[in-house]
Amino acid sequence: MDRVLHNGKVYVERGTYAQAIWMQDDRIKQVGSNEEVLAAAPADSTLVDLGGATVIPGFNDSHLHMRSFGMSLKVVKLHNSQSMAEIIERGKRFLDEKQLPAGALLMGRGWNQDYFLDEQRMPTRHDLDKISTEHPVYYTRACGHAVTVNTKLLELAGVTADTPQPDGGQFEVGDDGQPNGIFYERANVLFADFLPQPTAETFADDFRAAMEYAASMGVTTVNSNDTNAETYEEIFKACALLRERGQFLTRYRAQCSFIDAEQLKGFFAKGYKTGWGDELVQVASIKLLLDGSLGARTALLRAPYADDESTTGIIVLEKDVFNELVRISDENNTSVVTHAIGDGAIEMALDGYDMVIKGGANKNRHGVVHVQITDTPLLQRFVDSDILALVQPIFIHYDMHMVGDRVGAEMASTSYAFGTLTRMGVHTSSGTDCPVEDMNPYECVYCAVSRRDLKGKGPYLEVERVDVETAIDNYTLESAYVSFEEDVVGRLKPGFLADLVVLDADIFTVPEEDILSIRPVATYMGGRLVYQREA
Repeated sequence: MDRVLHNGKVYVERGTYAQAIWMQDDRIKQVGSNEEVLAAAPADSTLVDLGGATVIPGFNDSHLHMRSFGMSLKVVKLHNSQSMAEIIERGKRFLDEKQLPAGALLMGRGWNQDYFLDEQRMPTRHDLDKISTEHPVYYTRACGHAVTVNTKLLELAGVTADTPQPDGGQFEVGDDGQPNGIFYERANVLFADFLPQPTAETFADDFRAAMEYAASMGVTTVNSNDTNAETYEEIFKACALLRERGQFLTRYRAQCSFIDAEQLKGFFAKGYKTGWGDELVQVASIKLLLDGSLGARTALLRAPYADDESTTGIIVLEKDVFNELVRISDENNTSVVTHAIGDGAIEMALDGYDMVIKGGANKNRHGVVHVQITDTPLLQRFVDSDILALVQPIFIHYDMHMVGDRVGAEMASTSYAFGTLTRMGVHTSSGTDCPVEDMNPYECVYCAVSRRDLKGKGPYLEVERVDVETAIDNYTLESAYVSFEEDVVGRLKPGFLADLVVLDADIFTVPEEDILSIRPVATYMGGRLVYQREA
């Protein structure tokens, strides 16, 4: 099929724009002036008059969680809750509206105690008991690195004061000597048997809902961390189901999590590695997790937290295990991307990578996800070993208001250094970590460009601002680099996949605050119209 979009402003690369783009089947055939493209395209091509609209490559989120986002659409939505009372009331209302059968699990996601106006503390089991003492309740913090459960779920899981603290996680104990319901990191495995058990069909349903939203936002590729040693086969079956049903609306790049060397070897023995798959579904990388989140004080720091000197965070994966997983992956020519937020975790990740990278040649494109708390020597190590940085500019919205409290003013002054990383030549790609934040790329671009929160407060480290072209490139071409696809994804040039988004405003010229309100008019993935705004 031939389709020509004309009479627009097509972003080709910095300083270069075209008027028209000819898509033939799933590829871009030609980009140029209206006259050139219309003359070259077949006479029976479908013509779309853009009316002057701006066209950019489809956004490519370098790190998120599609399955978790799909699930989050079906549970109690707790994002933007402004009080403890509100998260309790939302749970009660959900129970009433959904009429969950007696004993059924109530799940919610998105609370953040720092937004509470009544009392800025984490909810405990006693708070969630106010929602229900008959239904087990499982509430996940916005970051995904802490959960609170009610007394009913503690009883069902048999978690008591005698329960050992799990490896890679911990839970709090209240004044009564019993667990108070707050669980960090991998401590949530204590409730695994009581959470929804995934199947290929449920994965497919979660992905479908998430992909519909992605397409509506102009996101055409996702690097998504959904799989682990127990689920990767079902995840790939779910992808096959969506493909058969014609419901694939975004390209899917799997970031696969492992914590055990033998299981990882089994994964590779089945033929999975970076590049396995096709242009719709691929294995991108092995995803490892070293620490938690700054908001939950589980990010691993080299020094104690400035606002809680009793802790430096949590090590989720021990160093020798991490190094072994990196070694095995590198030997199998597979990329590793590692969750590391605190400077202690980032240092640990870089140390592990340097054991396999020879002479600064990072041939498998190992990277660090988040890269939040840094100093200048850590940033230089990214350059020296050519380590990728997979960052989330949208995190500035919340974190700018608490990073100084958590790590102190000096460390905060060199953190979230996304502009510096880019200018130093580090391959810096952008994403949202959805559902930690919304998948909305315009908020992410705005934060990268303005270094302000979504209400305009700031800026935080104005020196780290980037221009719009850089923000777009980091969200498209650099994200393609993460999965070795920079020659086919991320630019609107002949031979590239026809993934693009038509915007309702010129993102390159509007005042930066207006970037927040930009939305797609249409989204194309592989030349196929996967979203169109209703008239």
